[in-house]
Amino acid sequence: MHTMQELWRRFEEWLRQNAPGDYSALRPGASDADISRLESGVGFPLHDDLKSLLSEHNGVTPRRSSMAPGAFLLGYSLLDTDGILEWHQNLSAMAHEAVEDGYEEEVVGRTAHTLWVPFAQALTGDLLFVDHRTGHHGEVGELSFGDPEYLPLWPSMTLMLTDLCDAVEGSLRLPTARRRPSVHEGRMLEWVTG
Repeated sequence: MHTMQELWRRFEEWLRQNAPGDYSALRPGASDADISRLESGVGFPLHDDLKSLLSEHNGVTPRRSSMAPGAFLLGYSLLDTDGILEWHQNLSAMAHEAVEDGYEEEVVGRTAHTLWVPFAQALTGDLLFVDHRTGHHGEVGELSFGDPEYLPLWPSMTLMLTDLCDAVEGSLRLPTARRRPSVHEGRMLEWVTG
């Protein structure tokens, strides 16, 4: 089993060689102070895999259109620490509101939770998040707004990156997400259904 850092460097090297637009969209890593502020803001320690990812890259250059590079994680762009905090606060507010208004069963743990920490966002607003709940700690989920329930994708970010590396290096379909890699215009990685 490779470490998160080793896997990320392997994936990043593939981007550098095959999807240079995506590679150039990567921002420098978050500082320890940035990560500490984020942990203070969410109110609990972040999973080590997420901290490792943030220390490598604090998000990507914000995309303004679907033709801009940077959405190499299944069509999602890495968020920076400010974006992560903002989305965590949004999900927490949705969960608290559901409890206050009496529809907790329809929302909490299905479409929002105070212990979900988003780390990537699609242009549509959909999110990839790391679950910090006991029993689900470290799991990666996909939250598509409008769907009645989130989709668990991987038991950990490490396994997610293992699958992503294997898929891009071998031009293989991702079994979990039912998508396969394709390089668009020799500059950016896309994940197409099929």
